[in-house]
Amino acid sequence: MAGKFEIYEDKAGEYRFRLKAGNGEIILSSEGYVQKAGAENGVSSVKTNAPNDARYERTETKSGGHRFNLKASNGQVIGASESYTSASGRDNGIESVKRNAPEARVEDLT
Repeated sequence: MAGKFEIYEDKAGEYRFRLKAGNGEIILSSEGYVQKAGAENGVSSVKTNAPNDARYERTETKSGGHRFNLKASNGQVIGASESYTSASGRDNGIESVKRNAPEARVEDLT
């Protein structure tokens, strides 16, 4: 099963998107947007930037976890990962975004 984007409205009334892998696991989440069009533009930006390894910022948390951010060409973060227990887990998450995002369908849950 291929990955998919879900656009949804959070409890604060903001629009967000998440990218799920084929197994249903969330592999990338967005910030909140005031308008749904912002979330839709974010999805388009992820699809465009996901294949480019240079767009991924790999970080380590204070507690020793590993995360990544996907950035647009202007340096703005367009999606963030969950925390992984290992660098290899984080790197597998990045590869999953690269594989899933470009062709992922979009499901509007609003």
